Amino acid sequence: MAAVAPAHWGPKTHDATAGQTVGPFFAYGTEFERMNEIAFPHSPGAIVLGGTVFQGDGAPIPDAIIEVWGADVDGSIPRARGSRKRDGHTFTGYGRTFTDDEGHWEFWTRAPGATEPGRPAFFAVIVYARGLPSKLHTRIYLPDDEAALAADPFLASLDDDERASLIATRTPEGLRHDFRLQGEHETVFLAF
Repeated sequence: MAAVAPAHWGPKTHDATAGQTVGPFFAYGTEFERMNEIAFPHSPGAIVLGGTVFQGDGAPIPDAIIEVWGADVDGSIPRARGSRKRDGHTFTGYGRTFTDDEGHWEFWTRAPGATEPGRPAFFAVIVYARGLPSKLHTRIYLPDDEAALAADPFLASLDDDERASLIATRTPEGLRHDFRLQGEHETVFLAF
């Protein structure tokens, strides 16, 4: 016998997601306290890393999830357990956030240092969005070290437009980077 929802729950407002795509996303198990505060806001060295997620037609995606991992300013990778615990002073290197109704996302973090000598500094990123068959992996490179960006073998393998899709822009608050899931100026996504 099929389960019947109590009448006081009201009408069903969301259809089941097709089995071939990720999403919709439910808050249970995905949210944690101050999840977009990788570094304590306004603390020394803290920056805002933000942008917008766009569909192929240029429309913003209002319900994507963005996860970011980054090294500390000295290039060290935080490896302590408990990266979801926020105590207001420990840099964890990891954060998660949802896009708002305009597709905008934002983190408080630190600009990562290079994890290898001569290589450019970057954030590792995962994008989850409706309609995707799986999560998308990419990177956000810092724009500052042009010599390291030019010498990086991966970036050197890309054409100028592809390369530009991975490099952030400096803002007064920190860094801006948009993700375009398909179409013109599509972000380069990585296979793992």
